[in-house]
Amino acid sequence: MKHPTLTTLLAAAVIALLPATAEADVTYPDPQPVTGRQIIHDPTVVRLNSGGYVAYSTGGVIGARTSKDRVQWDDAGNAFAAPPSWWYDYNSAGDPWAPDLSYRAGRYWLYYAVSSWGTNHSAIGVATSPTGLPGTWTDHGKAFSSETTDTWNAIDPAIVRADGRLWMAFGSYWTGIRMVELDPATGKAIPGAPVAQLATRPDAPYAVEGAYVLKHGRYYYLFASYDACCAGVNSTYKIRVGRSASVTGPYADSTGKPMPAGGGDLLLASHGRFVGPGGESVFKDRGRDVLAYHYYDADDNGTPKLGLNTLDWTENGWPNVG
Repeated sequence: MKHPTLTTLLAAAVIALLPATAEADVTYPDPQPVTGRQIIHDPTVVRLNSGGYVAYSTGGVIGARTSKDRVQWDDAGNAFAAPPSWWYDYNSAGDPWAPDLSYRAGRYWLYYAVSSWGTNHSAIGVATSPTGLPGTWTDHGKAFSSETTDTWNAIDPAIVRADGRLWMAFGSYWTGIRMVELDPATGKAIPGAPVAQLATRPDAPYAVEGAYVLKHGRYYYLFASYDACCAGVNSTYKIRVGRSASVTGPYADSTGKPMPAGGGDLLLASHGRFVGPGGESVFKDRGRDVLAYHYYDADDNGTPKLGLNTLDWTENGWPNVG
């Protein structure tokens, strides 16, 4: 879940009214068919070591879904039985957003954001579990935070390892996508670590968020959601991507345009009933990369649902939705 200010929402509405470009003529593949509990927002998915899959998402106390075959998805409750008390310092309802799930050092790690709509008084928390399943998580408090005096927004975490070090991409509106180094032992930001700039837009409302960073071959790939989410069939979300030889950037698209200057190759946009795809993450399944995201179903009153597509890679090392 994301939270622009009122000014941002108005500017995003203007974006939605701009004339269509040639991008609208691109044909995108539909997501794989899924059944069961399809309603989801900002999904993060892994194939568990014990077999099967688990997905966490915005909604509830980090809503959970499980699947045995990546097709039939069942409601599995929430990651936590109740919100940890510190969440209420950032959100009066104890409502977490946009989790990120990963596995390292013999444990599953769950990062998530707590904030309120329209402010960057925000925090990213971290929890660990031996199995990755709901109800098994131990919360470890704040990994990183932002205040109204900061020029970034500490939501939408995404964890990546690079050269033996641990990093977290994050950010929403404000100055876009940022990155900070984490302590691998605690999973929390190293005190005083610099905050790198990965991507933004050249003009307000700087509508880029929901980052995910993936290593493929020699490069790190930055996936991000551009434009406006959370408006059902009126959402203008789309997924763009750039790459860099260094995890901290600079990231650029296939034309060489830097992502801090608004660059980014269009990977997936609205098509047919699949409106506003975004809130993406990538997971590995039997050796293949799979893109997980939400879209708003135009055939179901704009209900957010789970999208899954494999990623193919060109000879030049750029991802395509398969």
